Amino acid sequence: MSVAVKNSIENGKTVLGVELGSTRIKAVLIGEDHIPIASGSHDWENSYVNNIWTYSIEDIWKGVQDSYQKMANDVKQKYGVTLKTVGAIGFSAMMHGYMVFDEEGKLLVPFRTWRNNITSHASKILTELFNYQIPQRWSIAHLYQAILNQEEHIGDISFLTTLAGYIHWKLTGKKVLGVGEASGVFPIDLNTQNYNQTMIDQFNELIAGHHLPRKLEDILPKVLVAGENAGVLTEEGAKLLDVTGELKAGIPLCPPEGDAGTGMVATNSIAKRTGNVSAGTSVFAMVVLEKELSNVYSEIDIVTTPTGSLVAMAHSNNCSSDLNAWIGLFEEFAKAMGLDASLDKLYETLFKLALQGDADCGGLLSYGYFSGEHITHFEEGRPLFVRSSNSHFNLSNFMRVHLFTALGALKIGMDLLLKQEGVQLDQILGHGGLFKTKDVGQSIMAAALNVPVSVMETAGEGGAWGIALLASFMMNKETDETLEGFLSQKVFAEKDAMTMFPNPKDVKGFELFMQRYIKGLAIERAAIDNLQ
Repeated sequence: MSVAVKNSIENGKTVLGVELGSTRIKAVLIGEDHIPIASGSHDWENSYVNNIWTYSIEDIWKGVQDSYQKMANDVKQKYGVTLKTVGAIGFSAMMHGYMVFDEEGKLLVPFRTWRNNITSHASKILTELFNYQIPQRWSIAHLYQAILNQEEHIGDISFLTTLAGYIHWKLTGKKVLGVGEASGVFPIDLNTQNYNQTMIDQFNELIAGHHLPRKLEDILPKVLVAGENAGVLTEEGAKLLDVTGELKAGIPLCPPEGDAGTGMVATNSIAKRTGNVSAGTSVFAMVVLEKELSNVYSEIDIVTTPTGSLVAMAHSNNCSSDLNAWIGLFEEFAKAMGLDASLDKLYETLFKLALQGDADCGGLLSYGYFSGEHITHFEEGRPLFVRSSNSHFNLSNFMRVHLFTALGALKIGMDLLLKQEGVQLDQILGHGGLFKTKDVGQSIMAAALNVPVSVMETAGEGGAWGIALLASFMMNKETDETLEGFLSQKVFAEKDAMTMFPNPKDVKGFELFMQRYIKGLAIERAAIDNLQ
């Protein structure tokens, strides 16, 4: 046990980051050297209730409290110390979605997550009005769709926020968002690093005569940039986070951010010409731009880094869910055969087999569409595997096609950036579950994007570590120090990244697979129309 780490804990020099992902909530405590010293996690799943993907308020707090408690127990077990305070805290969560509250703070309708593709009418109108891509996931699209639907709760809305903003508000009393998270709520003006006032005026004019009782600017959270203080943990908030009552109030919090922003921070990908790709339940690539794009693309979101720089984001709703389901089937088979194969071993074995398959997956085709996919214009999905009688059907190709298709929709979006817009990308950093098996996800991502893909040893720490770094930056930054400088010089200076360059044969194979993928979308459409 390190005496220095123990002293850091006792003296409140550590920093806590908590991120609510779509399948796991993770709490990470980092030391003064920014290396994780304790962690705790809680698995959870969204529910599909009345045609809405949602998480209940009870499940949200149960998960946050459980992950915090497991982290605190980890501290106690490793260092013999009861965690009573930290230097700073940061909260992050999956971006977008819709949480609206009345004046008393009551949630008006169940939380509508990013996964819901139910705002196409609103999205189309707002995109045309603003001449700016407004995806279905964005909070403003959800609000306007609810207005178009004449939903009863509209007349009672006092506050609209995201999941990260909601938790931060309950713990601090502050209605704020980090600029990266806010950029997925409503478009940001890069000059003011605030909501675009012209577009706010356009929206207010658009909804005049409807029953929204307040102007848009009066119900949105305040926008803050990385490094700003976003309030302190209240007495009530401390009890809400730590049910044992040990945690003290008064701890400063950094602006709450989305998982896209924390992924950028966790991979040191916030400088121009850099990018990162997060691959798990969903997959999204973020590319920090040198200039604005020449066109508005329905497949590309424009958001910002936590410091307010312009970012192009290609986001696919579906990535690993169908792949995980197939691995689960193989796990069932292994158990039925009396084989003692751990899930980790199954993933490693089956993923590595994919590297032995034909470059183009031997003519196989699949779609892992558990939910709708906006890039390919599907409002709902059907997981699908199909082959012709002359396809080369074996286990290697079967695994390879499921890894390829996990990136299929993403590639359509990224091709617009890299091929059509000529965006320059020196390298992209990968993180998330798809990269856990050494070399496999990394080589397939390099083939899909035809750019070098790097993975850091710290990539597995993910967004909880990223938001902890943002909280540390707020607490420790020197005068005029930038986040880019802080990360490069104080966090990542001695961290190695393993880089994999695209294999030309795999790049060609992926392009052939994509021709099949795009042509086969008609099969996916037929499955949706005919399979309930």
